Formats: sequence, C-alpha cells, structure tokens
Amino acid sequence: MLAAYPEIAALERMRSERPSRRTVSNVVMGVKRVAALLDQAEGLSGGRAQPVAVPWMRRPIADLTRSRLDGIILMAGKMGLKPITAWSYVSALKGLTARWCLPCYHDRGWNVDAIELPPCRRRAPRYARPERETLLKVKEWYEGLWTREDKRRWLAATMMLEFAMRNGDVGRLRWSDFRARPDGGMNLCYTPHKTELSSGRVVAWPVHPDLWAKMAAVRESAGIREGTHFQGLVVPAAHQVFAQLNADLRARRIFTGGKAAYELRKICIDHIYQKFGAEMASSISGDDIRTVTHYYADPSAVNAGAVRVVDLL
Repeated sequence: MLAAYPEIAALERMRSERPSRRTVSNVVMGVKRVAALLDQAEGLSGGRAQPVAVPWMRRPIADLTRSRLDGIILMAGKMGLKPITAWSYVSALKGLTARWCLPCYHDRGWNVDAIELPPCRRRAPRYARPERETLLKVKEWYEGLWTREDKRRWLAATMMLEFAMRNGDVGRLRWSDFRARPDGGMNLCYTPHKTELSSGRVVAWPVHPDLWAKMAAVRESAGIREGTHFQGLVVPAAHQVFAQLNADLRARRIFTGGKAAYELRKICIDHIYQKFGAEMASSISGDDIRTVTHYYADPSAVNAGAVRVVDLL
C-alpha cells in the first residue's frame, strides 16, 4: 500500500489539486513510524525486548485494530514522546485509507476499509506572549544581524519578524514577489504554501520604505542580485541560513527548541494583532482568525489601558 499510495495520490492531485506532495510524504513517513512503534510494542510484550516474527510493514493493514492503535499511544508515552506527537503519527493512517484511495485499492483486488482511529482531542498549547525582556533580546539580536557580512541572515529574519512568513515560503521567495504600488511604495505579494490548497489566500502586505531601502541595497550586492545562479531568490540556500539562525537563538538562550526562528513569525503576528486587531493579523499571516488567536496571538494578555464602559455610553 505504501508503494501504491503515492501513485494514487498523484492521480488524485491531477483531479482536485490535493493532496500536496508534502502531505503524501508526511503520510508515508507517519505510517513507517507507526509500524516501528508497533514492532517495539510487540517486541516488549513479554516484558523484555524480543525479536519480532513478522515486521508490521509486511502485515495486512486490516491487522491495525483500535486496540493496537491504542498500544501505539502507550508505547509513544513510554518512549517520552508528547501525546500530540504520537497522535500525529497515528493520524497518518487516516491519509493512507482516505476515501479517494479506497476505490483504487479495490481495483487492485485489496479488501481495504477506512481505518477507525481512536478518539483524540489534543491540540497544541495556546500561544503565550513572551516576556518583555525576551522581546528586547530579540530586538537587539535582530538589529545585530545587519552588521554581519552575510546579509542572508538579516533577510531571512526580516521575512519572519516583519512579514510573518514561514521558513519554507522564505526559501521560495523571489524578488519578483515584491510589487510596486501606484503611490511608489512596495508590496510583498505571495500565497503561503501551507494554505494554498485550503484558503488559497494571497498575502499582500506593504513594505516600510526604510526596510525596502535596506533590502534593495542587499539585492544589489554581489551574489544575490537577479541573473545569478540563485535565480532571483531573496534568501539563497535558505535551509542552511535558518539552521544558523536557530543555532544562534538557542546559543543566546533567547528561544529553545528545533524551531527557534519560527518564534519570530509568532511575534510578528501577535504584535500586528495587538496594534491592529485580529483581521489584520489574519491578513499578514494568511491563516483564519481562529488559528491566529490560538497559535499566533495571545488574546489573554491585556493590551489596553483601563476603561470605564459607563463613560462610553
């Protein structure tokens, strides 16, 4: 099934533009992780590690009963994985037996039904606004990036901190995505990759003149200008650049975790939310308001002075 699934997904993508290639790879990876967890759970069923007679990757998918899926969750907990991480692995099975897959499986003579997943109501925690001291450290760190010889770090950080872009979108960003306005200013115009098949919203956000002046100066610098082998990319080799930013933020103990630079995007959205409200925060992020107020902004942090409602009557 894992061999057939990408082929079936490619056909479905020609029909409805879904699922994306990234989704397909995530499903395949998740199913392999589920099989590995099942092998470990079965190998430890006797109280100690024992060889698995037949690996789960070679078994019929019908053998994945709800009780065995519950065993995956328990095994993941014993391994120290977060519950939401374990659930992300299990949910990959839903993609493997999606409704549009089943007729193609049946055409191959496979008696496959949709997998019944155990209930799960876990969500990632709500966003909490960083302390003021942390924000000041971020500001000092960001301004210091401009003094470094490699301006790609400054550009990558700017795209996240000033425009709330995801690192994958930064890696695809080209100078041609900056469009001139009739008033002489510039707009950043792009469609976030993560939501292009769902909301499909285009982000069009004005660029501050001072910021554009710096960006234009970098654009004209050697090795980044259009016409080079970088093909007009704003941040060439962005994957390496973000690895450096993540390491730098962790070394300075500003943020921890493997996605330290992603906190810059959250700071941007949260501050637009504070200053201009949820609609504008949704506009710059490309996400719906519910997603913004749960993952990227902190509505519980008061941002207004004392108000007497009776004075407003």
